[in-house]
Amino acid sequence: MNYFITGATGFIGRRLVRKILERRGSVVYFLVRDASRDKLAPLYAAWGVDAKRAIPIVGDIARPGLGIRPADRKRLDGKIRHVFHLAAIYDLKAGAEEQVTVNVQGTRHVVEFANAIGAGCLNHVSSIAAAGLYEGVFREDMFEEAESLDHPYYATKHESEGIVRRESKVPFRIYRPGLVVGDSRTGEMDKIDGPYYFFKLIQRMRQVVPSWMPTIGIEGGRINIVPVDFVVAALDHIAHARGLDGSCFHLVDPEPMRVGDVLNAFAKAAHAPLMSLRVNAALVGFIPKSVTKGLMALTPVRRVRNAVMKDLGLPEDILQFVNYPTRFDCRETLKALEGSGIACPRLENYAWVLWDYWERHLDPDLFIDRTLKGQVSGKVVLITGGSSGIGLAAARKIAAAGATTVICGRDQAKLDDARRQVEADGHKLVTFAVDLASTEDCDRMTRWLTDEFGGVDVLVNNAGRSIRRGIESSFERFHDLERTMQLNYYGAVRVTMGLLPKMVERRRGHIVNISSIGVLTNAPRFSAYVASKAALDAWTRCAASEFADVGVTFTTINMPLVRTPMIAPTKLYQNVPTLTPEEAADLVSQAIVYKPVRIATRLGIAGEVMHALVPKIAQIVMNTTFRMFPDSDAARGAKEATGKPPQLSADQVAFQQLMRGIHF
Repeated sequence: MNYFITGATGFIGRRLVRKILERRGSVVYFLVRDASRDKLAPLYAAWGVDAKRAIPIVGDIARPGLGIRPADRKRLDGKIRHVFHLAAIYDLKAGAEEQVTVNVQGTRHVVEFANAIGAGCLNHVSSIAAAGLYEGVFREDMFEEAESLDHPYYATKHESEGIVRRESKVPFRIYRPGLVVGDSRTGEMDKIDGPYYFFKLIQRMRQVVPSWMPTIGIEGGRINIVPVDFVVAALDHIAHARGLDGSCFHLVDPEPMRVGDVLNAFAKAAHAPLMSLRVNAALVGFIPKSVTKGLMALTPVRRVRNAVMKDLGLPEDILQFVNYPTRFDCRETLKALEGSGIACPRLENYAWVLWDYWERHLDPDLFIDRTLKGQVSGKVVLITGGSSGIGLAAARKIAAAGATTVICGRDQAKLDDARRQVEADGHKLVTFAVDLASTEDCDRMTRWLTDEFGGVDVLVNNAGRSIRRGIESSFERFHDLERTMQLNYYGAVRVTMGLLPKMVERRRGHIVNISSIGVLTNAPRFSAYVASKAALDAWTRCAASEFADVGVTFTTINMPLVRTPMIAPTKLYQNVPTLTPEEAADLVSQAIVYKPVRIATRLGIAGEVMHALVPKIAQIVMNTTFRMFPDSDAARGAKEATGKPPQLSADQVAFQQLMRGIHF
């Protein structure tokens, strides 16, 4: 038996071809564009046949006569028992003009072709979208009753089915599948569509909320989901059954689930929190359109909505389909499949298969290069304070990732030593001697960077000065605040402002500011240091808001205590658990790759929450640390210091372990 199939290379089509080729003596002719012939090898491998049984016919459904050459057309006249028309656009995001060309004009050309070659039967694969947004139960014998066909996808699917009904001179059968998802056995799917649009939201919930915590979700209409293997098996069986010409078949789930239950099925499969309390989305319908239109007219509301939709990969009009009003009767399909063993499986039984395949193969994040090399290779990165500690460790990683890495510092000898270390790794490092506490020096460096490299792509403001001295030991040392502020705040801001114009001009750039956990915990004895970092944090928040729409992003790292030369004078820290410079450099890499607004430890965030919710208790805790860990001999002005780390009591050791990473 000979078959002619359009859309044979598509998601449903290639599986249907394989199913048909399992029939003894079957030969499949399939329409393929001339430019796609070189892509047929994988199909033949999947079908397990060669071009003798699966014969490509070059053409295009958008052209009259399907664009088939006369010689090929002659081979098909009077020899095709079944024409299967599957080529169509199944995409809510596709443009209206494209959908009309493919879904409507393409179907007309297929009908004309089937009539011309005298096909035995035209099997048209339509969609439940042909019913539009019909209120109530839509039977298989209904067509003209379709409602709310304003959306181009619904309109074109309905019109294409109408063309088959009105213009086909050969027997026809029409099939309306539900929302087709991946294979219920393997999970295989080729695109993000239907319920897959919500997978990213479920994944994000899993990342931020424990799986045991109940959450609030939405409830909507019943959404009819069918796996592709069921659709293909039903198509093949019904097409070859006798006495069914002129009929329409709903290839749907006889017991469709509500939107909330569907989302929970996938949330369970993803080990994400279940939406225990669900709000009926139909309530949105009671809000006057004038109110929603007015809200969307507000630029901030519109931009936030668009940003959320884009981040989650949701199409613009997905929310209007949540309250899907149509139920589909499928008694004729069930009757046709009776005794075949073909039935639509329950979603909860294969949801985990679909989720697993999506997360392994379709998750959009898989196609984003989340490596440091992918983010900085070929770009210019400036690291201030890069001659030692965190800066040097970060420079070594970034240089190894292929960036043009520039470090700056005051001491030329230390810069030269840093360059030798990076060159010993087999990479290049550019150095620039500068005093960032000097406004003139900052300007000199930023002018040089602009002239030499056209600016930078990534700026890491790492240079800093820390002073561990209680306020009561600083009454005569106001200059401590001035010099700390000069470097940590003014220097960082001056460099940033010198490099921002080029970033804005190119509409790209990322700035990483190394702040401190002390800003979150309000660590005593570091008032000068914490105040300078807090000022930088506040400036960064303002700048991030100003440049959010021009491609320039900011990340603040509230860095815990790191064992660097900066803390070496404080002998107490020799016994304190700290990060290594390499671990701190990993946080810098994370900031460059993922570009979050902030990176902080759980302890730092807990400290910030305590100061916000129970400030008195937070003060008592921090005052305890202040009295438990006194100023160093040098901070108290002692003329002689032992140079040995102090012996810690059991209380001090326990407190340090409990508040790991906080400055004392």
